[in-house]
Amino acid sequence: MAGILSMILAGGEGTRLYPLTESRTKPAVPFGGSYRLIDFALNNFVNSDFLKIYVLTQFKSQSLNIHLRQAWHLSGITDRFIDAVPAQMRVGKRWYNGTADAIYQNARFIEINEPDHVCIFGSDHIYKMDVRQMVDYHKQLKADLTVAAIKVPISQADQFGIIEVDEQGRMIGFEEKPKQNPKTIPGDPDHVLASMGNYVFETQTLLTSLSKDAENPESSNDFGKDIIPELYAKGNVFVYDFTTNQIEGEVHHGYWRDVGTIDSYWAAHMDLLSEDPEFSLYNPKFPLHTYYPPLPPATFKDVGENVVKVSQSLVSAGSFVLGSVVERSVLGFRSHVRSGSIVSESVLISNCRIGEGCRIRRTIIDKGAEIAPGTIIGENLEQDRKLYTVSPEGIVVIPKGAKIGF
Repeated sequence: MAGILSMILAGGEGTRLYPLTESRTKPAVPFGGSYRLIDFALNNFVNSDFLKIYVLTQFKSQSLNIHLRQAWHLSGITDRFIDAVPAQMRVGKRWYNGTADAIYQNARFIEINEPDHVCIFGSDHIYKMDVRQMVDYHKQLKADLTVAAIKVPISQADQFGIIEVDEQGRMIGFEEKPKQNPKTIPGDPDHVLASMGNYVFETQTLLTSLSKDAENPESSNDFGKDIIPELYAKGNVFVYDFTTNQIEGEVHHGYWRDVGTIDSYWAAHMDLLSEDPEFSLYNPKFPLHTYYPPLPPATFKDVGENVVKVSQSLVSAGSFVLGSVVERSVLGFRSHVRSGSIVSESVLISNCRIGEGCRIRRTIIDKGAEIAPGTIIGENLEQDRKLYTVSPEGIVVIPKGAKIGF
């Protein structure tokens, strides 16, 4: 056997991101004006020169498949591929029961490629990682499994698998999404050590564990709930500290965001707009590839006395900002903002049209939505809740293709 095989779990429904996931799978949700969530996991593997990648899809995957075909097609290169693999009911007439079952149903691809190690990563987090460093750590320790981990506030413990680790880096405890009394980091009662959902397995350990798990009728067929607790008890599961991962050309290290909710999705966009962003889109030594449609540059034009003002914002190609103010916002491809409008702390995903004289604040507007002239969104949340989806922290979401105020 030789080499590394990478498998990305990209079948998530993303119910907490509704309505952004009403018609698309979570990994296909656009981010940062030009990207999709799946792009960050793919860029991590490609920049690490791991180019045998299966992307396992399931729910509402059409837009994801189109994006993968347009942006990530590899052809004519021996032994290098990025292949989307839909749920094919290979072991019975059922969808994937859990993350482990998704890999089990596609274990044939592992057997065909005969890798030494298998990387299994999630597809919906914002971060950069030289995966080779994690694999080297795994090899050095001769681990059966290595789990990437990061420190998070104790208030978020119920969203992650919580890890206990000894001084040698060996996992000595694991609890999936504890509802109460999570194990905190020794000496730091305000934080827990959370699994990032990124795993490096020794191949035979993985295949054996998956087969055993599939035969257990009591199992939920999930890595966090079943596979990891079973393996760490045997004493050869190690934890990789993500903050030690170094990327050439980066000023900041250790940025990782789970964008599983509307509030965290919006906050991660605002992170991009800070004066010294922890997550940079501009490092030429770690390029972030995606699909760029054939569009002209963004256009900014004054209209009469209405002068364009754009500050602390990202504006994608094909956009028109006409006599309007855009502050701390991200505008995706083909965003149109008409004269006299003010857009602040907002995310326009793509093909959005804001009419004249609108005021849009702390709002996410999905693809193809149109806002009628004079519309105000985000200033009166009590009123907005009667008309739109509003997050717990007051972020308004306008769904895909909506026509507001017409």
